[in-house]
Amino acid sequence: MENTIATRSIRFLSGALLIFWLVIPLVPLGIWSFARGWRFPDLLPQKWTLQAWEYTFSDVSGVLPSLWLTIWIALAATALSILVGVPAGRALGLYKFRGKELVELLILAPVIVPGIAVVLGIHTVFITLGLTNTVWGVILVHLIPTLPYMTLVMAGIFANYDPAFEQQARSLGASPLKTFWYVTLPAILPGVIVGGLFAFLVSWSQYILTLIVGGGRVVTLPLLLFNFATSGRNDITGAIAMIYILPGIVILVLTAKQLSGQSGAVGGFGRV
Repeated sequence: MENTIATRSIRFLSGALLIFWLVIPLVPLGIWSFARGWRFPDLLPQKWTLQAWEYTFSDVSGVLPSLWLTIWIALAATALSILVGVPAGRALGLYKFRGKELVELLILAPVIVPGIAVVLGIHTVFITLGLTNTVWGVILVHLIPTLPYMTLVMAGIFANYDPAFEQQARSLGASPLKTFWYVTLPAILPGVIVGGLFAFLVSWSQYILTLIVGGGRVVTLPLLLFNFATSGRNDITGAIAMIYILPGIVILVLTAKQLSGQSGAVGGFGRV
């Protein structure tokens, strides 16, 4: 009984410490978004105002169009990462073949090599293809940092996956589509969620890749945030920053239950 109470107390303290560690850097941003004339050594702003938020949501700020564009780019990059990363992860996780280590190294290369070095070479190719200064060009270049996360997560999932489940479902008359939907997908869904979450957040936070390929014409929220931060408008920067971090928090909250859940295909196939 005492051990159980002690364990719960440790978990509670650890969780509280983690929340405090994550939240404390956001407090100055939140204060800045309502501040006017916050100068050292004052602990709190001299005046409080909603002007920064009013400007942020106004038509002249460009924040809302950049927000929707950033969401669209991150969702599209995540979807493409899933489409490519799931079969690639299956191949790496289930099969052994010559040169597998080299393939894994090539997948990790975009994470190891500085992104600006990679995108400068791709930028030349995109100019030839007419993809520079376009949204689709930005989406494709976001696959450079997102695809390795998706592929490696799925490779780990498929390394512990038993394809005999699929064979049994097919022997019972299930079509390939039903086998995937009722057997494979429930088993790999936690991995897809984790990989998709990483892919979305990585795409969401891209600045250099978007700036180079987008040419400053594809204005996402990170670009807009950097522009206001360098202009010295701390109040507007704080407001945009609070909007910028919100999707990440929402995604983590909404997927917390799925990330801790058990695979649906372990206990049975469902209806096939």
